[in-house]
Amino acid sequence: MSRPDRPPAVAPPTPSGAGDGLRPAVVAMAGYAPGEQFNDPDIVKLNTNECPYPPSPRVIAAVREALTGDKLRKYPQPLGDGFRKAAAKVLNVDPDGILIGNGSDDILTILTRAFVPDGGRVVTMTPGYVLYKSLAEIQGATLTQLPFDGDWQLPDPWPAAGAHLTIIANPNSPSGTVVQNAEVTRVAQACGGPFVLDEAYADFAESNGLGLLATLPNLVVTRTMSKYYALAGVRFGFAVAHPRLVRELVKVKDSYNCDVLSLAAATAAIEDQGYYADVRSRIVAVRGRLTVALSELGFRVTPSHANFVWCVRRDRPVKPIYEALKARKVLVRYMVYPSGEGLRITVGTGPEVEQLLAELRRIL
Repeated sequence: MSRPDRPPAVAPPTPSGAGDGLRPAVVAMAGYAPGEQFNDPDIVKLNTNECPYPPSPRVIAAVREALTGDKLRKYPQPLGDGFRKAAAKVLNVDPDGILIGNGSDDILTILTRAFVPDGGRVVTMTPGYVLYKSLAEIQGATLTQLPFDGDWQLPDPWPAAGAHLTIIANPNSPSGTVVQNAEVTRVAQACGGPFVLDEAYADFAESNGLGLLATLPNLVVTRTMSKYYALAGVRFGFAVAHPRLVRELVKVKDSYNCDVLSLAAATAAIEDQGYYADVRSRIVAVRGRLTVALSELGFRVTPSHANFVWCVRRDRPVKPIYEALKARKVLVRYMVYPSGEGLRITVGTGPEVEQLLAELRRIL
């Protein structure tokens, strides 16, 4: 019997292409490709700049405490008040000027969404962090990539004023090079819009841009807990800016973008500066030995201020070297830019770096 009160079934439309319903900008983009991740304990993993040492014992204790009682039943602090107070004390900044994020990539996404309109313009440097390109493309914006000069410094005069967002990684990835604060100030004043100093690796350098916030109202400094603090697995990052700006950025972030466990881990980590100072000294020492050894093997190594080194060769392509290392269960990052190719190698523990060098000697 027919049911006049029920509309006839209508077959869903047949898609005419994989991009139906998606924004054209998303369909057209290649997307960010993270470094390779393998669940194999025998692999020497030197490709994604993780800290080679475990996090502070205080972090483990804090996470265990966060698992007790009813803490997981309730929502976390939306602004991460406990972390903001702890970080403000360590960094000597205003806690109201700290914005928390699910890794610094989340922070960069929030900034792009907040500042860049559809069809807007993002400016950065090349070679640089390739995620900036994806963020601009998702937003339907134009990305302008300016080349570094021969000394890995910023162009003078600054040729890209008026951008909706300017992002400079400092230290830079993949080169590990730094731009001094005087140059940061010059460009921040010249760019004429929001200026982001992406300091994912600043804890391994001798200077940073936090002291510039008092005189540069358009400056935002971003940080991550993945590298120096050995918390890549819990995903936590933050930005420091003028409190007035942070109040506006809070409107853009997800309501609870950092969970109870990541907040507990990040707070405990940033409070244990003594532990991480020791970790830093070990990484910097191994970085120096790795730089010398790679140079002796014929690589051209850029002096690094991060927890990785960037090396190239003039006599042969490096992709076969990367592939040979991978076959021997040693992972490094092979990267290609318009200016050329290279290997970005994370500074691991002493034994990990010795294994890398031993395999390189066999390959070469």
